[in-house]
Amino acid sequence: MLKKILKFLFILFPWFVSGLIFKYDSSYYNTLSIPSFALPPIVISIVWTIIYVLIAISIYLVSENKNIFKESDYFYVLITNYLANELFLYGFFNLKSPFFGFVLTTITLVSSVFLFLESRKLNKASSYFLIPYVLFNVYAFILSLTIYIMNF
Repeated sequence: MLKKILKFLFILFPWFVSGLIFKYDSSYYNTLSIPSFALPPIVISIVWTIIYVLIAISIYLVSENKNIFKESDYFYVLITNYLANELFLYGFFNLKSPFFGFVLTTITLVSSVFLFLESRKLNKASSYFLIPYVLFNVYAFILSLTIYIMNF
């Protein structure tokens, strides 16, 4: 049991790396024109935390029956999705670029759909944990596009 918990934590931890390295810049965010449908930053943080746990559960379930490194389509989609997701804070807040944030959000959305599809092929149950991720990425895409348009 301890081995399974450690494996899960090992899968979960990387999803929080960018949040530890790149900080949310409230002063920059407050200078932007934000649409009325934008959730408060604290709510977004809570939602992402829940989503990261769900992603980790999905990856864990796939890894229980498959070697994810040998499932090349799954692995490449997972890495693409992970990198785009993790670079968002850097692109949007550190570079102060709504455009780069929008590009990364687009890549994250598209790759999350492919991650869902690849997960479904390998472990149908694991794909269900990704549905909130895909849906929230649709919201994030619309929000990011709107912020970009409103500010440039």
